[in-house]
Amino acid sequence: QVQLVESGGGLVQAGGSLRLSCAASGRTITTYVTGWFRQAPGKEREFVAAITWSGGSNYYADSVKGRFTISRDNAKNTVYLQMGSLKPEDTAVYYCAAAWHLPPPVAPGLYSVWGQGTQVTVPS
Repeated sequence: QVQLVESGGGLVQAGGSLRLSCAASGRTITTYVTGWFRQAPGKEREFVAAITWSGGSNYYADSVKGRFTISRDNAKNTVYLQMGSLKPEDTAVYYCAAAWHLPPPVAPGLYSVWGQGTQVTVPS
């Protein structure tokens, strides 16, 4: 079983940057895809980005393309989400999740393991 723990959230001014980390433990060798999702109050959980196990393919939601970068360090069993040019609408709880589907899915329901989430707040 894979366990995921997010960190790195916080309060950042609009236009600023933040890097989230997702540390995995357990049977990580079987993890094909790691995704980042976010959920704002009163809204559904939405796809942000995903990366394959090899790190060779990245996928982004249109709303973050060009501003966010997903990467992974398999030696550290960690996936990162570098967020830049942050906007108030990026405010949400950010979750990382693991999926055993290819190509990386955007539907939350296809991710089997989830972290506890980390809050990102960008004041308006």
